[in-house]
Amino acid sequence: MMKARIDLMHVNPGILQAMLGLERQVRQAGLDSRLLDLVRMRASQINGCAYCLDMHSKDARANGETEQRLYGLDAWRDAPYYSARERAALEWTEALTLVSETHVPDDVYERVRGQFSEDELVHLSLAIVSINGWNRLNIAARTVSGGYVAGSVEKLHAAG
Repeated sequence: MMKARIDLMHVNPGILQAMLGLERQVRQAGLDSRLLDLVRMRASQINGCAYCLDMHSKDARANGETEQRLYGLDAWRDAPYYSARERAALEWTEALTLVSETHVPDDVYERVRGQFSEDELVHLSLAIVSINGWNRLNIAARTVSGGYVAGSVEKLHAAG
């Protein structure tokens, strides 16, 4: 049986509150929740975060996302069922998540700016910063995946 190294939820509540603060700021931008689900899934795929993949796939399905689009996400460039705006967001997600390799090229920036206002882009970037932070915290803690219940994050936001 898998066991977490650290129980992130209980070590220090300030850690969770700090991360939820990033999420609160992202929520204020009014970006489409389904787009953010795809962004969170894609970053979590790249980083190999089992806990976050479990969580965000469940939340995405609860938000009406299709199985086809979730399964095809790793190959989004070759799949016809993502919008131009989603494609720009996914490309931006990959560039920021792999920043040490990509250094976020100008052509990627130009494509994402064609789809997002400057304010939307900084909030999209913050969402990517946040999911990469969550990935790193959960991978380091070896948070055990599988038990997340869809909508649980919404309850945390409501309580916060």
